[in-house]
Amino acid sequence: MFPDTAASYSYEECKATADWLLSHTKVRPLVGIVCGSGLGGLAEMLKETDVFKYKDIPNFPQSTVHGHAGQLVFGTLKGKPCVCMQGRFHLYEGYPIQKITLPMRVFKLLGVETMILTNAAGGLNQDFKVGDIMIIKDHINLPGFSGNNPLVGPNDERFGVRFPCMSDAYDRKLVQVAHEVGAELGFSAFLREGVYCVLGGPSFETIAECRMLNKLGADAVGMSTVHETLVARHCGMRCFAMSLITNMVVMDYDSQAKANHEEVLETGRMRAVQLEKLVSTLVSRLELNGL
Repeated sequence: MFPDTAASYSYEECKATADWLLSHTKVRPLVGIVCGSGLGGLAEMLKETDVFKYKDIPNFPQSTVHGHAGQLVFGTLKGKPCVCMQGRFHLYEGYPIQKITLPMRVFKLLGVETMILTNAAGGLNQDFKVGDIMIIKDHINLPGFSGNNPLVGPNDERFGVRFPCMSDAYDRKLVQVAHEVGAELGFSAFLREGVYCVLGGPSFETIAECRMLNKLGADAVGMSTVHETLVARHCGMRCFAMSLITNMVVMDYDSQAKANHEEVLETGRMRAVQLEKLVSTLVSRLELNGL
C-alpha cells in the first residue's frame, strides 16, 4: 500500500485536524516531541495520556517504518502539557515533503510553543562514538540545495513569512540548558554538540558521500528532522533537537562494516533511559527558567 501523495495541504486542512484533536482530548500541549527510530519510549514517560493512531486522525499521513509506532500521544511530562509523535514521516516513504511536515503546522494550531526533535543518526565526526548523544547546533539541508524544501509553493502568511531566517534554527538558550542538564545528570562523557546533515534516503550513504559530508562540516547524518525544523521555525515555534549516534559511518574502503537498521534500533534501546531522562529534565526546566 502506497502513501497518499497529495502534494500540499491548506491552512484549513491543518486547522480541521487540530480542531478534531482538541475536541477529543482535554490536553492543551505547549511542548511537542518527535521520537526518532527506536526512541518511542519517550512517549511512555507521559502521564494521563490520550492516544490517537495516525490512521484515525483526519488528513494525517501514516508511518510505514519499523521502529515507529504511528501514533500521537497527548499527556503531561513533569507537569507540562505535551504531545508526542511516536513515529515520524520521511521522504523515502514516498510522501511529498509538504505532507511529512504537516504535523508541525497542526502542532502550532494546537498551541505548541516548543518542539523537541530526536533522531537516530550516523556519526561522521571521528571523535564521536556509538551511543553518543549529539545536541544539534545547526544543520545542512542537502535536499534543499536542489529545491526540495517543505516551504516551496504558495506561502500562507497565517503560518509564517515567505523568507524565514534559519541562522537561529535551533534555540541557543535551550542548547545551553541541555548542556547544563547533561552535566548535572553525569552525561558529559557522551553528550556532544554538532551539525546534522539530512539526506533523502532510504539507502545508507556511500563511502565517498560520507567523506564529502565530513569535509562539508557535518558531524552526523540522517534522513529526518531538518524538514520538521524548517516548518516549525516558519510557524514561530522554538526548536531543540538531538541525534543519538547509532552507528559510525564507513569512510574507509578497507572496512568490512555495513550500516543496517537493526543496529540503529538496538543502540536506541541501549541509550533510551538516558535520553528520556535528558528530555524530561529539559522539559521541567522550561518552566523553571521561563524558557
